Amino acid sequence: MYVQKSFKDDGESSGILYLVPTPIGNLEDMTYRAVKVLKEADVIAAEDTRNTMKLCHVFDIATPLVSYHEHSRQNREDQLIERLLNGETVALVSDAGMPAISDPGQDLVKRCVEEKLKVVPLPGANAALTALIASGLPTDMFAFVGFLNRKKKIKHEQLEQWRSSRETLLFYESPHRVAATLGDMREVLGNRNAVLCRELTKKHEEFLRGTLEELQKHCESAPLKGEMVILVEGRTGEESNEEEQWWEGLATADHVKVYIDKGMSSKDAVKAVANDRNENKRDVYKAFHT
Repeated sequence: MYVQKSFKDDGESSGILYLVPTPIGNLEDMTYRAVKVLKEADVIAAEDTRNTMKLCHVFDIATPLVSYHEHSRQNREDQLIERLLNGETVALVSDAGMPAISDPGQDLVKRCVEEKLKVVPLPGANAALTALIASGLPTDMFAFVGFLNRKKKIKHEQLEQWRSSRETLLFYESPHRVAATLGDMREVLGNRNAVLCRELTKKHEEFLRGTLEELQKHCESAPLKGEMVILVEGRTGEESNEEEQWWEGLATADHVKVYIDKGMSSKDAVKAVANDRNENKRDVYKAFHT
């Protein structure tokens, strides 16, 4: 067990990794604290240095930038860890929103935790939660799924894992794939209520509310531009009562095997069965491995 005291004590030699959220569109959403941390850091690790340089120019931030993205992270990670071990302060940012969410920054955070280096998050903009609170869908339980796989078969398998979930589901999607994804969601999840949010915090911000089928038809007839968040209503009790439970009568272990035979990993199959049966994943795991 390791207890992190986030703020530096006198005599400490290691540095701090700050996770600094940046605006998702409207620059006025930048916080005073975020600007202060970026100015005082020894280096800013950015997903796209050109994009972050523009942000730094607006807020008069002169801190040096280094790239940290999907293709550079393996070499850059060691360099950043060394700087932290030498007592420097590193600020991690993504192109927009919260770093380490659907972002390679999660690997740097994991490495810092393994090295017992301090990781300090700053609160700020996040597209998924911003969309959720204005969606009109339930906010008491929700699950962030992020980007689905581009391949239709794998995408359907991923959606199948969430079919029985009662939480509001949050997805990211690109504009040129959004219509197809809405169709895939309708096929697997049924024609549920959903909300499509685009260009959050920007001039052309829109919330499209309707069923998955209605949203799909709208996107096909009038293609949309901009960053997309899709929110889908969780499975209702009414759905659960009406839909035949194909797995009833199967032992839990056999239920897991059905999903594995469909090509799922054992981990994903256990998760899907737990969602189907509304049971704890640990209990399903034990039943499968007993």
